[in-house]
Amino acid sequence: MNLLGALAKLGSLTMVSRVLGFVRDSIIARIFGAGDATDAFFVAFKLPNLLRRIFAEGAFSQAFVPILAEYKTNKTPEATQAFAQHVAGMLTFALTVVTALGILAAPWIIHLTAPGFAAKPDKFALSVDLLRITFPYILLISLSSFVGSILNTYHKFAIPAFTPTLLNIAFIVFSLWFVPYFDPPIMALAWAVFVGGILQLAFQLPWLAKQGFLKMPKLNFRDAAVNRVLKQMAPAILGVSVAQISLVINTVFASFLQTGSVTWMYYADRLMELPAGVLGVALGTILLPTLTKHASGGNPEEFSALLDWGLRLTMLLALPAAVGLAVLSLPLLATLFMSAKFTMHDVLMTQQALIAYSVSLIGMIMVKILAPGFYSHQDVKTPMKVAVFTLICTQLLNLAFIGPLKHAGLALAIGLGACLNAALLYTLLRKQGLYRPGKGWRVFLLKLTVALTVMGGGLWAALNFLPFAWQNVSGWYKAAELGALITLGIVLYFTALAALGFRPRDFKRMER
Repeated sequence: MNLLGALAKLGSLTMVSRVLGFVRDSIIARIFGAGDATDAFFVAFKLPNLLRRIFAEGAFSQAFVPILAEYKTNKTPEATQAFAQHVAGMLTFALTVVTALGILAAPWIIHLTAPGFAAKPDKFALSVDLLRITFPYILLISLSSFVGSILNTYHKFAIPAFTPTLLNIAFIVFSLWFVPYFDPPIMALAWAVFVGGILQLAFQLPWLAKQGFLKMPKLNFRDAAVNRVLKQMAPAILGVSVAQISLVINTVFASFLQTGSVTWMYYADRLMELPAGVLGVALGTILLPTLTKHASGGNPEEFSALLDWGLRLTMLLALPAAVGLAVLSLPLLATLFMSAKFTMHDVLMTQQALIAYSVSLIGMIMVKILAPGFYSHQDVKTPMKVAVFTLICTQLLNLAFIGPLKHAGLALAIGLGACLNAALLYTLLRKQGLYRPGKGWRVFLLKLTVALTVMGGGLWAALNFLPFAWQNVSGWYKAAELGALITLGIVLYFTALAALGFRPRDFKRMER
């Protein structure tokens, strides 16, 4: 299997979902703007969305896939299918209980995640109602992610990569056609989440059946393999999702800031999800089964070489994305979200958060590459300890930054925390001898710095010296200008790389 080709295919499908996500957010911004109703919805959606990121893009697959791969390699197909049935049974039971408790405890959850809303009873009550509708998404998306993990283990990457598109489609359909039928109108978004979760699960079931895994879940509290998954999963949740936990805690802080702060941070985070999903999630999905194979096969050289390949590719693609998000933050936000209800003031406030968040991109993606280095060896304690330390540091940074920088300070704290998390994981992988950097890293980073300087400098000059306009012009005009700037950035970066000797074939990697 050509890993670069698989990454391109998986990344392309993920890109479709992310682009549709921007379409959905643009529609939501234009219909609902930034106010009490959107703040209430984004708080209500925060916890289910957190679980989506943890299960679909991290902890569950980190715990489940290595053990499933072990069964696939060493056990019979029947034993592997029975193992999956028992995991499905335990997962369904646990998540049904969690969902029921979440619906009943909705007022207390809002008190914990957005205590500032208590000062506005109507806003608080709306948040509770929205949370009760969106909470079952946790059950649906977790089961969907369980199915996707099985398909990924059997190298059926395309179906799980396309599945998130269905949630965005549900948002778009409900926003455009069903809003008039709900009172208040924001309820349409909550029901879009519920329907989207059903669609995501149902869509993957035919492909699960083709692999022979579509069987009724079985609940067995004494199954040793299931207990292994559960033991691995608890610390893995913290290990790979510290940034997401920080986002929830930040909502608590932001709920005390001026109206709109939660919404501004949400839209900035959504823009961060594009490169984080297209590269980080896609690369992590591809790497984990292969790293597990090398770890279980006693092949440390190939294991280290695969990590090295992933880190170089991350640097090559994530750094220009971070620079582009920071430099082009204003045109990006003005084109995607600005309208009569989402004003230039909202754009400028969101820009502050996006520039601060851009610091976190390289750290967020590298965590998704480095953490599998431990999980493939079934070491969950090391990333957990790093995550706990990082989480504490992030909250100290929150307290330091929120006063002078407001919501942008909260975003900056997450960014610095993600970079600290990645740096500590990298250091420990080297200390334990699991990763040894390949040759040529200094020259590689020097060339990247030159290419990034060319790209960033060119975009800054274009924004400051060419007559671009972001107010009082049509949406199509802004889109054309933004497209020209993005094209310029891509051309400058890859032309500089080509002049410095980079070639796509240098990043090809074949795996059986």
